[in-house]
Amino acid sequence: MTSSSSSSQDTKRVAHAYPEGLRADALMEEDVAWSHEIDGERDGDQFDRSERAALRRVAGLSTELEDVTEVEYRQLRLERVVLVGVWTSGTVQDAENSLAELAALAETAGAMVLDGVIQRRDKPDAATYIGSGKALELRDIVIETGADTVICDGELSPGQLIHLEDVVKVKVIDRTALILDIFAQHAKSREGKAQVALAQMQYMLPRLRGWGQSLSRQMGGGSGGLATRGPGETKIETDRRRIREKMAKMRREIADMKTGREIKRQERRRHKVPSVAIAGYTNAGKSSLLNRLTGAGVLVENALFATLDPTVRRAETPSGRLYTLADTVGFVRHLPHHLVEAFRSTMEEVGDSDLILHVVDGSHPVPEEQLAAVREVIRDVGATDVPEIVVINKADAADPLVLQRLLRTEKRAIAVSARTGRGIQELLALLDNELPRPSVEIEALVPYTQGRLVARAHSEGDVISEEHTPEGTLLKARVHEELAAELAPYAPAPAF
Repeated sequence: MTSSSSSSQDTKRVAHAYPEGLRADALMEEDVAWSHEIDGERDGDQFDRSERAALRRVAGLSTELEDVTEVEYRQLRLERVVLVGVWTSGTVQDAENSLAELAALAETAGAMVLDGVIQRRDKPDAATYIGSGKALELRDIVIETGADTVICDGELSPGQLIHLEDVVKVKVIDRTALILDIFAQHAKSREGKAQVALAQMQYMLPRLRGWGQSLSRQMGGGSGGLATRGPGETKIETDRRRIREKMAKMRREIADMKTGREIKRQERRRHKVPSVAIAGYTNAGKSSLLNRLTGAGVLVENALFATLDPTVRRAETPSGRLYTLADTVGFVRHLPHHLVEAFRSTMEEVGDSDLILHVVDGSHPVPEEQLAAVREVIRDVGATDVPEIVVINKADAADPLVLQRLLRTEKRAIAVSARTGRGIQELLALLDNELPRPSVEIEALVPYTQGRLVARAHSEGDVISEEHTPEGTLLKARVHEELAAELAPYAPAPAF
């Protein structure tokens, strides 16, 4: 029963129960009366209007250090931040989970979370994100905690950013800027750094600020002249033009790097090596799974976006078939669109793969939200046609009921633990079955001088039987068309 339908039914019930003169009084008392049938399905505790719109403290977000040894370990002074979110839909638990994820992002970026508040609104305020009155309350919280930064759980427009900073008197950033800062810290390769720089400039361009009347202006011409006298370019216009020029240069550089990676992919396609892409939510355990499957030695850390640059490793199925395994950048809810655009060339590893291992954190309170967020990004990069296996990681720490629910709702899913090795052999067997197999079945008596063809049949195809005879190797295998054409001259003549 929706709230609108229940409200209309309540009104009709009051209209029949009271005469015309008492109907208004009864409607006034409707908010006070409570019944299990009507109000039992409402979300959370019911408050007065002022209490519903108030800023609510979210407990358990503070990461302020108390242990002396930990304080000594972190020698640099961390930024002290207060988190603020606007809750427009869903339950209270959804809003608190979103703010808890923002706290984890802030901690990954190197900040100390002091406090966090959420506010229930129909939509964010167009001027200050949370409204002018609540912005003043937020300023009091900032003064009380001694914070020097406010982080908003959403993407702020340039106007919201300026107006909120004017009220709280400290630096204000949004979720997008925080994610970009983490990406800038973790980018190691030349391509990763270029992609992060492009995304940062796209974000920065509409948010450049000047210094009011002190902006310098260039004259239209060097020494003046007819039709050249005018205000010219302001300093902020010059900065924007330079940023656009740098963005064009970055796009050209990323396109050149994309060519190199495309050549490598074409080489793998030429040799018919199947490719598997590991995709999933950040901190779901993708790098741990890659290390467990291939021994790649990729950095593993309990932090969001710990690994940013994609890693491609060679692996082998239990039956001896070769394939490549690519670890991609982690996804997160509300991933900025221009960030997806900047990393599109990297995410093409997902679109060009033969199989996607979609890793989800089984110990997360609501793993279905992670699955939905990742699938939205996969849809953005055009990889919806690629077969998918849902790998529920961290099964050793997950709630058994959550595991059962996921295994029941997802058609092709398997529970594993990259830390303990549970379920890894079953995952490898599933990979062996799901990888595309060569389409041509051929039987050939290959001379021993052409041993390379036998080796290719083992590495690129599926060998059914193999027998060594005095004339050569009698091979029966399922291979791709190119290798079948090379083996065709050695096929035995049909018996009449």
